Amino acid sequence: MQVEIKTYQNQEIQKQKKRKLDKKQLESWLLLFPTLMIFIFFFLFPLLSLFITSFKTFDPNSGIGDKWTLENYVKFLSDPFYLGVIWRTIKIGLLTTLLTVIISYPVAFHISRASGKVKNYLTLIVLSPLLISMVIRCYGWVILLSNNGVVNRTLINLGWIDKPLTLLYTELSVVIGMVHVLFPYMVLSIMGSLERIDPSIIRASQSLGAGLIRTFFSIILPLTLPGVFAGSVMVFSLSVSSFVTPAILGGPQVKVMSYLTYEQVAVILNWPYGSAIGFVLIFMATVTIIVYSRILARSEKGVAIQ
Repeated sequence: MQVEIKTYQNQEIQKQKKRKLDKKQLESWLLLFPTLMIFIFFFLFPLLSLFITSFKTFDPNSGIGDKWTLENYVKFLSDPFYLGVIWRTIKIGLLTTLLTVIISYPVAFHISRASGKVKNYLTLIVLSPLLISMVIRCYGWVILLSNNGVVNRTLINLGWIDKPLTLLYTELSVVIGMVHVLFPYMVLSIMGSLERIDPSIIRASQSLGAGLIRTFFSIILPLTLPGVFAGSVMVFSLSVSSFVTPAILGGPQVKVMSYLTYEQVAVILNWPYGSAIGFVLIFMATVTIIVYSRILARSEKGVAIQ
């Protein structure tokens, strides 16, 4: 009899726990519902609509035809000109990511080792460009890099060059603008990894006779690889999909996929072809994230220390 009573009590306890868990899940879904609806109606539905449009034919009169076709994707992925645009987009993204890592790591390392008000001021300086419109920052680089800009005037006055260098409307100017725009994201990502390192590990390394260089490459750098990878994925994805910076600093001379998408949709009004280009760009960004996730999955917490 006592065994039956105890079994009944356990069952009641389990039922109460289940009801509490169901109540918490319901509350979580109710809190998530408004955001989920906004995400579905203002992001997923338009994205699905564009995906369907990318398989439609182009009608000069209405813009979107009634027939289904793969021609948009075949045309984009088989034409040497458009393949060149894909390669230029990837190349700018890779160069931007590499330069951003090289420039951001020392800055993040210095800020993470600072303390008190100095750290707060340095962080504010890094974040301050985000308070200024991207358009204004890009036009600032136009003033600096133009034929009569500050850079060329300075080089001519110093006697280093005889005529202005072509800096504006080149891949170089786009990369410079991208690095400037995306620099804070990389710094914050690396700072997060640096601040999670236990200082006792570094002290132990130094007490065992390791110098600063060996401590950095054997301890600090491997432990900050997750931050470097996360920042790299963010910077690469944002750089390959950026429109404002390539449009202002590159112009029609430096066509990238985002600019090509805008040109097809807003200028030529070929929505199906522009949608196809946009989804190829989304595919590239998605592959980047998947590769990053695989790298993390194959190492211990994203770090492979030997």
